[in-house]
Amino acid sequence: MTDLVRQIGELFLRAVPVALIVLIFYFILRSVFFQPLLKVMAERDARTLGAQKAAEAAQAAAAEKVKQYEEALKQARAKVYAEQEADRKKLLEERAGFLKEARTKATGEVNVAKESVAGELAAAKKEIEASVAQLAVEIARRVLPAPPAPGSPAREAR
Repeated sequence: MTDLVRQIGELFLRAVPVALIVLIFYFILRSVFFQPLLKVMAERDARTLGAQKAAEAAQAAAAEKVKQYEEALKQARAKVYAEQEADRKKLLEERAGFLKEARTKATGEVNVAKESVAGELAAAKKEIEASVAQLAVEIARRVLPAPPAPGSPAREAR
């Protein structure tokens, strides 16, 4: 057994330089390779998170701008519709005014024409009344035979 303990001891003695070399290699790699690499990775993560936050802020700002744009568009549409409605009402009022004016003018013209016709009718009646006696005499003269002359034989009646 002593031989076994001695062999294990020699093995450990030979392993100590290898262990020291591995430890030295570990510290060198840690200081030269891993720390800068971890620092770069941490910086990259920070930049990535910053970029993500900036992107989220930009998206939020864009969403707000879209909302403002849509609100402005909605207000503009409402304004245009209100202007169109006002123009339509104005045109309807103008049209109603023109129609009322045309009706008034037409009514006046009809009244003038009625008065003119009534005047012509009255004039025609007066003319006819004035010529009634003369027309009656003319009709009687043409329809009735001439009276027999005195001393001439009377015509026989048929």
